[in-house]
Amino acid sequence: MPERPDRRPSPPSAAKRAGWRRSASPDAAPPPAPAPAPASPAPPPPEHRSVIDSAVYRDGRRVASPATLAETFRQLREEPEGMAWIGLHRPTESELHSLAAEFNLHELAVEDALEAHQRPKLERYGDTLFVVLRAARYLDAQEEVEFTELHVFVGPDFLITVRHGSTPDLSAVRSRMEANPDLLSLGPEAALYAILDAVVDGYAPVVEGVQTDIDEIETEVFRGDPAVSRRIYELSREMVEFQRATRPLVGMLHGLMAGFAKYGTDEELQRYLRDVADHVTHTSERVDGFRQALTEILTVNATLVSQQQNAEMRALAEAGFEQNEEIKKISAWAAILFAPTLVGTIYGMNFETMPELQWAAGYPFAILLMAVVCVSLYVIFKKRDWL
Repeated sequence: MPERPDRRPSPPSAAKRAGWRRSASPDAAPPPAPAPAPASPAPPPPEHRSVIDSAVYRDGRRVASPATLAETFRQLREEPEGMAWIGLHRPTESELHSLAAEFNLHELAVEDALEAHQRPKLERYGDTLFVVLRAARYLDAQEEVEFTELHVFVGPDFLITVRHGSTPDLSAVRSRMEANPDLLSLGPEAALYAILDAVVDGYAPVVEGVQTDIDEIETEVFRGDPAVSRRIYELSREMVEFQRATRPLVGMLHGLMAGFAKYGTDEELQRYLRDVADHVTHTSERVDGFRQALTEILTVNATLVSQQQNAEMRALAEAGFEQNEEIKKISAWAAILFAPTLVGTIYGMNFETMPELQWAAGYPFAILLMAVVCVSLYVIFKKRDWL
């Protein structure tokens, strides 16, 4: 195992400082009890605890469970062959700087861990590996994928995890490794590979959930659901994020595999890492297939929507054509009926000097004139298919 870098003396813990303050205070009578408050104040909100779990291991078995970072540093110094595994959740800047000073972490890696929002990557700073992972979780209620970020520092005798979300559940990873001390005794790299395996295994439920969503979307597309376009777009964006989480991970794992001979990685860890690489490659291929399928579904949906719009326009055109035909019929019959009305109106005028008033054939002539005009108009409209 590489020699542990020199570390600065750890500062006294908060418990020790409190003890010094108590011992420095002179004996005195207890202070008078405070006057009762008129109303009980609301309890303060629970304080955020950055250190989720911290432990020191020797030969793969936990020998200490310090409550603070300072105690962890002290316990690790007392175990020359030990390994520290520190789990943090949204740590403060001062906590990360104290870890950087103790374990000689590079300032750029610490800055990335503070800012978060990093792409998946693997960087080596001397004897320390800095790994950025993006875990995923499928939310059944919302039918969407949630992504969280995980940073891991791996050194000769320490492993530090910095989570910026609720996933992945590293306590289960720690319990599984503690149940297999032979594997954990291989060092921090074994814990790193277990974390990689947990992140990659967490992709499997997401893949199944997305597959179910795509099946439902295909049904909605052919059913003509108008809201399906928005769902396709949102799921496509999630698949872009999924690709950003899985595709770099393939290269990272192959980079670790390429360094087996150089860094003398144990054969058991080599097999372990190859299995993780196979899983993430399979997941990455599935995600690529999902994105391609969503693109094709979106194209089919656009075609179906276009066909539906064309059918609606055709129906409107047919309705307009039928309406025009009815209007032509009405107009033709109105013109036919207007002819006798016009003749009757003229001959119905009450003028004494009008011609044909004393004509004996005037009435038959008027009737014949009406009939000729009506028949002529009917024949004309019939030839033009208005009737």
